[in-house]
Amino acid sequence: MKKINIIYWISTTLILLLMLWSAIGSFMENPQGAAMMNQLHYLPYVMHFLAIAKILGIIAILTPGFPRLKEWAYAGFTFDLLGATYSMYATGFPVSQWAMMFIFLALLAVSYIFYHKKLVAAGVKDATV
Repeated sequence: MKKINIIYWISTTLILLLMLWSAIGSFMENPQGAAMMNQLHYLPYVMHFLAIAKILGIIAILTPGFPRLKEWAYAGFTFDLLGATYSMYATGFPVSQWAMMFIFLALLAVSYIFYHKKLVAAGVKDATV
């Protein structure tokens, strides 16, 4: 159980810090972020919407209980990372700029898998992986 908790908390902390960093950057005056959103052909308000969604997802994952809400948060983070990766690919960004997203997706997957392992180890009913 201790190993499961350690892996869960390390992977979860890293992915949540990534999401928090991204959300904070979206609320600040960020010419680079605005330029990237323009290159992706997104309107500026999308940055703020995604930032709010990320903060809500962070809160959902850190709040004890509410397993369905956590599932939605993990799904939202997955869609966010996949959408960002595909958008960068589709608009012609070089592989060197979007390949790192697969590492973030893998980190998110580790957090999700170990969240379920944690539930199974705690004896929670219907906590299959």
